[in-house]
Amino acid sequence: MEVTKGMHLFRWRCPAIPPFRQWSNPHRFVSSVRRRPIFAAAASSRAMQTASDHSKQPVQLSQEQKDFLESALRVNQAGELAATLIYTAQTPPLLQSHPDLRNLMKHMHGQEAGHFATFNKLLAKHRVRPTAMYPVWQAAASILGWSTGVMGREAAMACTEAVETEIGNHYNGQVRELFRWMQDIRSKGGEIDPELEELINTLKRIRDEELEHLDHAVENDAKEAQPYEPLTNIIRYGCRSAIWISERV
Repeated sequence: MEVTKGMHLFRWRCPAIPPFRQWSNPHRFVSSVRRRPIFAAAASSRAMQTASDHSKQPVQLSQEQKDFLESALRVNQAGELAATLIYTAQTPPLLQSHPDLRNLMKHMHGQEAGHFATFNKLLAKHRVRPTAMYPVWQAAASILGWSTGVMGREAAMACTEAVETEIGNHYNGQVRELFRWMQDIRSKGGEIDPELEELINTLKRIRDEELEHLDHAVENDAKEAQPYEPLTNIIRYGCRSAIWISERV
């Protein structure tokens, strides 16, 4: 992620993923990124036709739709940050008693780190500020990951099941909303911005990978955690609250 030299930066370090640069003030934009409206309506040169063909330009989104997209990208980035930190904190205590889970934990963590990198790029590209709750979510995710890792395999997997259930539902909601926009644009004979289609495909891919993690958790006895219901309910309600706050703050 590119930033201007004059901005104040800090690094947070995570044992399992490389350090990355983050804004010290989440309300400041990355100034080196070219200013452009989110999912602008400008047509690419490849899409342009001759004037005699009366070529159509992609339909420009309303301000309400742009606000929705900015909120969605902000909360998605925060959620993927939390996921990487949960797996990072879970892994050391979990592997002490279950070294056979090393490859699975590495696989899930690697996918979450990839999701996080994707949303970092999208935030920078579209000049969307990250949530101001960054430090809180960092601490909360690390504590949740470590505590469930110490509790054992079943609790760690129950944590994954609960988190991925909420994240899967969240991404499904975003995909449905964006798909509804596309249907509305098509019904009016408009041209759909390729960036919007690309975003939907990205969200669908990430959603499917998150649901894959849920399946792995269930296969590894997530439902055998004690106490299962209180643990997963607390985590799920916590995720919903974090999503609601990050969309707005």
